[in-house]
Amino acid sequence: MYFIPFNSRKEYHRFPLGAVASGEKMIFRIVLPRHEQCSAVRLVMFDDDGENLSESFSWERMEGDSEEWWRLETVSPETGVWWYLFEFDTPSGTKPISLESGGNGIIGDGERWQLTVYDADKLSQSWLEGGIIYQIFPDRFNRSGKTTVCEKKAGAVIRDDWGAEPMWKPDSLGKINEYDFFGGDLAGVEEKLDYLASLGVSCIYFNPIFKARSNHRYDTGDYMKIDSLLGDEAAFEQLCSSAEKKGIKIILDGVFSHTGADSRYFNRLNTYDEIGAYNSIDSPYKEWYNFRSWPNDYASWWGVDILPELDETNPGVLEFFTGENGVARKWLRAGAAGWRLDVADELPDKFLDSFCTAVKTEKPDAFIYGEVWEDATNKISYSQRRRYLLGGQLDSVMNYPFANAIIDFVRNAKAEALCETVESITEHYPKYALHTLMNHIGTHDTVRVITRLGRGDVVRRGNSRDKGTLTNDEYCRGVNLLKLASVLQFTLPGVPCIYYGDEAGAAGGEDPYNRGCYPWGSENEELIEHYRGLSKLRASSVAFKNGDFVPVSAALGCIAYERVCENERVLVIANANNHDINYIVSDFWSGAQALYGDTPEGTSVHVGANSAVVLKK
Repeated sequence: MYFIPFNSRKEYHRFPLGAVASGEKMIFRIVLPRHEQCSAVRLVMFDDDGENLSESFSWERMEGDSEEWWRLETVSPETGVWWYLFEFDTPSGTKPISLESGGNGIIGDGERWQLTVYDADKLSQSWLEGGIIYQIFPDRFNRSGKTTVCEKKAGAVIRDDWGAEPMWKPDSLGKINEYDFFGGDLAGVEEKLDYLASLGVSCIYFNPIFKARSNHRYDTGDYMKIDSLLGDEAAFEQLCSSAEKKGIKIILDGVFSHTGADSRYFNRLNTYDEIGAYNSIDSPYKEWYNFRSWPNDYASWWGVDILPELDETNPGVLEFFTGENGVARKWLRAGAAGWRLDVADELPDKFLDSFCTAVKTEKPDAFIYGEVWEDATNKISYSQRRRYLLGGQLDSVMNYPFANAIIDFVRNAKAEALCETVESITEHYPKYALHTLMNHIGTHDTVRVITRLGRGDVVRRGNSRDKGTLTNDEYCRGVNLLKLASVLQFTLPGVPCIYYGDEAGAAGGEDPYNRGCYPWGSENEELIEHYRGLSKLRASSVAFKNGDFVPVSAALGCIAYERVCENERVLVIANANNHDINYIVSDFWSGAQALYGDTPEGTSVHVGANSAVVLKK
């Protein structure tokens, strides 16, 4: 008999489930076989410094002749990430109860469970809950033709062929010296606000919009100025105002781990009338950077010399970004509703603490996303456990674990792996961070999702880049699988994020081919209507806003789960097989309303190949 003494994902064994606030009441219950002749049970918790806490259970009751229950009522420890297991005493000695997998415990040696303990005073509900995000690469979304550009950008190739293939021309060393610009601008985004509203968008997340040499603008030249090709500060303020009237807020991309070498602060190319760190050892910016040997040997982001790294703990850097008149607060005053922090796991705690304080002081409901590709609650960087989501740093993160698991499920029908990923994140993340996760399935850093689903992952060879070209069959397959992936994206905990053009059928390979122009005039209208339908589906139930995730089944290429809140339950059944199935539901779901797909016939639900059904009761 396979005996489970504890399961961290069952309220019977642990209440409440998931992350908890410091000082919150908790109940643990251990079930043991009677033949173990247990005389005592203890909870043992450890932090990363090796400190441990031990508390004893009380005997609760017998269940039949074979089981005995032990119960502990306690309060959670101080803020941090804790690891725990149990031990119990028997006539033959002390035995451990440890984690095997899937939350299940075993009697014997295994892993430890994770308990995330956060500061409730520093986390709160957000306007993002229940919303939809739309990510825009600003040069490629929409060109208004209204932006007048007076200054000349070095190395810029101005394109007049909207929708043509992006340029990729590395030199013999693999470096890019010229960047092409298609003319997308802030006024162009304002022109399309009605379109975004029709998709149910409540938040625009912009890739960088500040002055820079490149078209991606992750090589910031001046944090205090909008890039003139996009418009100016007045255009940004007007966009924020117009968007707000349609219920849409704007989040900016904060690239604060590095600047451009061609920037006001470094000024390697002498573009600016400023004494940059590269120009003089007496520059006021010299201490902002880490020079091994001035001026040519300096730390740069991943060794890319056009991106010199900042010392984010330097007082001057902190004041510039987080001071009363610093970057963070300036653009919130101009109308932004928050920030997404690029490579947040490369920003030290001192910077994140100061940045959060500045943002929340200026605009208490402003939101801070972080780019973290792994589980953000147990991430280690700078040789220490990070505290991004414990309160006082990030409000939530980009959800790469979900994105990768969704794509893997849709392509390879790995239902068990998807379910485990979702359950792990829901177990580790504080509720408010969980319900505002940025649930993308494609970004400017990844191959377009239609290409990934229709053809598979691309492979880089030397300095060449895979364009992600699709045959007609591959494209049709990609679109079909995207419909299934997007149902998951819109119904799992978090906030779905659409990468501009994905909803219109845009395909593309590696950077820069994943950053092509939005296909105005040649959109896939069927796919756009699919996304509009998902928007209405999401708005039809409060369970998608902050309801619990309750797994029902995950096997044979099909996953089913419920989203549950006080007054509503929604059931999602996703079939990643290449054949139809009939899924048997409980009597409760007989006669349920179909929000997506087929209505149940009694307790049987038809789910098409590579498709889904969403039911509401």
